[in-house]
Amino acid sequence: MKFRSKFSLITACLASLLAFNQANAQNADSIRLNQIGFYPNAPKKAIILNTDRGAFYIETGAGKKVFTGSVSRSVSKAFNGKYTGIANFSALNTPGTYKLVIPQKVESYTFSISNNALKSVADGAIKGFYYIRASTELKEQYAGKWYRAAGHPDDKVLIHSSAASKDRKEGTVISSPGGWYDAGDYNKYIVNSGISTATLLSLYEDFPAYMQTVKLNIPESNDKLPDVLNEVLWNLRWMLTMQDPADGGVYHKLTNAAFDGMVMPDQTSTPRYVVQKGTAATLDFAAVMAQASRIFAKYPQQLPGLADSCQKAAIHAWEWAVKNPTVLYNQDKMNKTKKPQINTGAYGDNKVDDEFVWAACELLVTTKNNIYTPYIKLVPVEAITVPTWSDVRTMGYYTLLKHEDIVLTTSFNELPGLEIDFLKFADNLVAGASDDAYQTVIDKSAKNFGWGSNSVAANQGMALILAYKLNGDQKYLDNALANLDYLLGRNGTGYCYLTGFGDKQVMHPHHRPSVADGIEEPVPGLLAGGPNPGMQDKIPTASKVPDEAYIDDDRAYAVNEIAINWNAPFVYLANAIQAIESVTKKNRK
Repeated sequence: MKFRSKFSLITACLASLLAFNQANAQNADSIRLNQIGFYPNAPKKAIILNTDRGAFYIETGAGKKVFTGSVSRSVSKAFNGKYTGIANFSALNTPGTYKLVIPQKVESYTFSISNNALKSVADGAIKGFYYIRASTELKEQYAGKWYRAAGHPDDKVLIHSSAASKDRKEGTVISSPGGWYDAGDYNKYIVNSGISTATLLSLYEDFPAYMQTVKLNIPESNDKLPDVLNEVLWNLRWMLTMQDPADGGVYHKLTNAAFDGMVMPDQTSTPRYVVQKGTAATLDFAAVMAQASRIFAKYPQQLPGLADSCQKAAIHAWEWAVKNPTVLYNQDKMNKTKKPQINTGAYGDNKVDDEFVWAACELLVTTKNNIYTPYIKLVPVEAITVPTWSDVRTMGYYTLLKHEDIVLTTSFNELPGLEIDFLKFADNLVAGASDDAYQTVIDKSAKNFGWGSNSVAANQGMALILAYKLNGDQKYLDNALANLDYLLGRNGTGYCYLTGFGDKQVMHPHHRPSVADGIEEPVPGLLAGGPNPGMQDKIPTASKVPDEAYIDDDRAYAVNEIAINWNAPFVYLANAIQAIESVTKKNRK
């Protein structure tokens, strides 16, 4: 009896402790803020769900008050129809570890203020690409507990019937190793690799001094080449194998006929194919190779001949695309006549005018050859969008705007008007953001919450970084940072969406290794897709409200898959902010 009584007491204590911890977590979750940290001289805001008035305090871990402020009510309601409380503590700039407290005894998750506030997520998101490398073992010294055997060597890939040509007949075996697994699956797609690789190249191109300092503990880490470029090379060299050397056309993807199961990559054994050349894939390839050529030209000793090879590949691809301007990838149509049927991600695109613009811009800046100028078609400011894999026109605009010195020596004479329109586009992005319930650009419109909504937030931030670099207006930088705050917890669900980070973490992404490796924590540094009320996977989300329509469930690929084209703009945004705030931005007005 004594034993039972003692056991019952222990059980009751544990239950009480669990209930207390759960209550604390719920209380903390009612205060939505960046769960990682803030820069001393940057804006600092938290969103409070259950009150929109009264005082709030910033305290140290020991309970010492260091800042007192007043909660203000949001101008606009959230998508759920409720106002929020806004706690602005931007004036607190003393480095340290803190929590936000309101008189109802509700405390936030702890956060830091420091000059390197977001370096951990900036580094971690780049390292995320290492964990999704194909065709290689991940060793424990680099991957930690997420080490694994090599999967998909891709040294014996078959030419699919849709990709057959005179010199490469159906069933011909080619070698196409390397690259990154595209998303939660194990296939590799040129159109998505295009925008993702270019975004990482742009990060280096825009912040070379800072990116030289970023060390990631990957196998290629050395003092000869920045690690972000070392990681890019893993995918770039795979992309080069996807070009038919005979004519310059580029295969749309390298894939199984159907998706692999939820198993580790070394457990798969089905045949792999390269599938149909296409205009979109070929132009995306041309753009990336042109950009890579001018970047790697700075490293002739470390990478002899690579810049020349990339430029030749880009030009060869461009020539194929000009000759074949409307070869569109339509998987359903292809499967009616070609075998085996391919049922993996289609990445189909029924227009390629934007791909022509992007490739022409990159080739113009790299080669300075005016033959590309006629292909650079500008659109009205209202038609400018943040880039997606299927709409890459703005990627070309970025390149023109960043290389004014080169562009002004060419026959392209519309640069002044493009800069005016781009800044108007940036103005439109930030207009009214300070009125919405979460104080972010992403929350301005329900239209932003579709498949991969978190990449919309990151790409908006990337566009605003460029606007800031163009004219130095603080509003662009502040709103870019606000969107990063959104991704790290200041949002309608309270999740920090980058795996491995934050207090309320994504634990069950739709990502095969994270599901199959037997490790409780998912592979770190991967951005979940984010809220999407579409429920294309038929998995019910916690809410149908646009910015709350999310569930941390590995079956829910419509909201919780990872993808390289979502990670890449997050990498850009987090590293750009870290570079600006910790290195070049000392004081704010």
